[in-house]
Amino acid sequence: MIPSSVAAGLEIHAQRVAEEIAAGLEIEGLLAVEMFVTKTGELLVNELAPRPHNSYHASELACVTSQFEQAVRAVCDLPLGDVSVVQPAAIANLLGEVWLGGNREVREPRFDRALAIPGVSLHLYEKHKPRKGRKMGHLAAVGKTPDEAVKRVMMAKELL
Repeated sequence: MIPSSVAAGLEIHAQRVAEEIAAGLEIEGLLAVEMFVTKTGELLVNELAPRPHNSYHASELACVTSQFEQAVRAVCDLPLGDVSVVQPAAIANLLGEVWLGGNREVREPRFDRALAIPGVSLHLYEKHKPRKGRKMGHLAAVGKTPDEAVKRVMMAKELL
């Protein structure tokens, strides 16, 4: 979800870690640095991606400049955009299981029910064959607060 719910000090630390990694790799453009916080509060770097990354897809709805636009600006040598948060947003990944019934028959999810939730949008990745664990798309939601965005997107996912 954007903005994150981590403490301000941890967020600043995470930004510094990401900036140091990007500088050390001499990255020009976009570098997604996926991190996790352990139960003891330790910050761990999980993945580096020199491209838009699924863990930040909510930037399309939440930020002045999304990660997708930022990538285009970087490769076109244009000024980078403002990444300020303008509204809270959250995503929920849609894995192949959403399409697979109990007997492994493919069924169409009830997108109509999910999209009836205010502020929810659907993003499919044009993958034609669902498989267990395969990312097929995501739902996104906006809200007045980060918690409201999460609540909406999780409610929509349950309705599929």
